[in-house]
Amino acid sequence: MDMNATQCRMARAALGWSIADLAKASGVRDMTVSSFERGRDAYASTVTKLRLALEDAGVAFVADGEASLSGGAGVRLKG
Repeated sequence: MDMNATQCRMARAALGWSIADLAKASGVRDMTVSSFERGRDAYASTVTKLRLALEDAGVAFVADGEASLSGGAGVRLKG
């Protein structure tokens, strides 16, 4: 599953992380995180680094239409 900009911002907010925190945890530049979260294109490898850092910190992503029956509280945007 790919992660989009909105999911990235939501995940970061759920962790209470700043852009700098995510950049440090993922090994990418602050500007790269900021640019991605504003909707700019990013390399697939960069998005993977961001997503893995968020998952390592405890974020579980839910795909569009996927039920989260075994997880805890979460956030989802209405389609």
